Amino acid sequence: MKTVNILKLLIVSVFKDLFVVFETSSRRGKKEAMKTYFRFLVLLALLFAISSPSFAFDPKQSECLAPAKPGGGMDLTCRLAANSLLAANLIDQPMAINYRPGGIGAVAYNYVVGVWDKDPQLIVAASSGEAVMLATVKFGHNGENDVRWLGALGADYGALAVRADAPWGNLSELIAAMHKNPQLTIGGGGSIGSQDWMKVALLMKEAQIEPRTIRYVAFEGGGEALAALSSGHIQVFSGDVAELLPFLEKDQLKVLAVFASERLPGKFASVPTATEQGYPVEWRVWRGYYMGKKVSDEAYNWWVNSLRRLVKTEEFSLERERLGLYPFSLIGLEFEQFVRASVEEYHQKAKKIGLLP
Repeated sequence: MKTVNILKLLIVSVFKDLFVVFETSSRRGKKEAMKTYFRFLVLLALLFAISSPSFAFDPKQSECLAPAKPGGGMDLTCRLAANSLLAANLIDQPMAINYRPGGIGAVAYNYVVGVWDKDPQLIVAASSGEAVMLATVKFGHNGENDVRWLGALGADYGALAVRADAPWGNLSELIAAMHKNPQLTIGGGGSIGSQDWMKVALLMKEAQIEPRTIRYVAFEGGGEALAALSSGHIQVFSGDVAELLPFLEKDQLKVLAVFASERLPGKFASVPTATEQGYPVEWRVWRGYYMGKKVSDEAYNWWVNSLRRLVKTEEFSLERERLGLYPFSLIGLEFEQFVRASVEEYHQKAKKIGLLP
């Protein structure tokens, strides 16, 4: 900072000299004026270079950005990386977790693409929700090739839940109630077109209910939607099982269905799938990370190699299980190819339910 201040004083001095030179150019000549002008430009360039953000790679200063408010799946995804990397001694300083909600991931995505595209310390939490938003062009002109996809470290599954005191005991009872009253309020983390909305829309299609008639309330993340369910502002929550785990353990809600191909193990083993209840809808949620497009190969490869080492550790397995996630890992090039294929898959699903022409 001292260097920057000194340069600023020098620039002010040179600017004064420049003013004097041009004022007296008839006596001292144009040549002297041009020399002083170039001195001014060189010092201005030095000031800009020193004042610009430094992007020297130092994993000790690592940061995970959650594109949502605290609580919910994106927060959980950042905590998975931060806690397990530290526990496995792959970083020796705690990873900072910061939040940049807005546009169901759009604000964070555009922020990384447009501002912090070179930051080697920054990883951003992502899920299949990003692929859905990219497939439906919700991130503006930015596409899936405008960031570097780092890896996926776990799987989650879509689910529908209601309060513990709700009158519906299973999915068929809820569907029957919605046929009578389509205005029952369903909420999730994301607007129309998001993955939480898509799960509901696909289910409604199978139940012979027009998705556009349902009353859907958008929230900025699953944590906010679950708070609305607990307070009675919505009747049904559309989200993911990992988000529901803390509430399930306290008997604060009922999970009516999971959108998996078969029943999940562990604490959700008693919850039937939507398919076995007569509504063949599946929705696996991957949880992973991306980085800025212009991050150096050195930094990107450090993260790729660190994640590959991480998934082999006991510390990681224990943390993933504690957070309610299931095994699923794709890292580096394999993950990049998977994301591109996912974007195309969700594009086709969006067309199926009339979201895209």
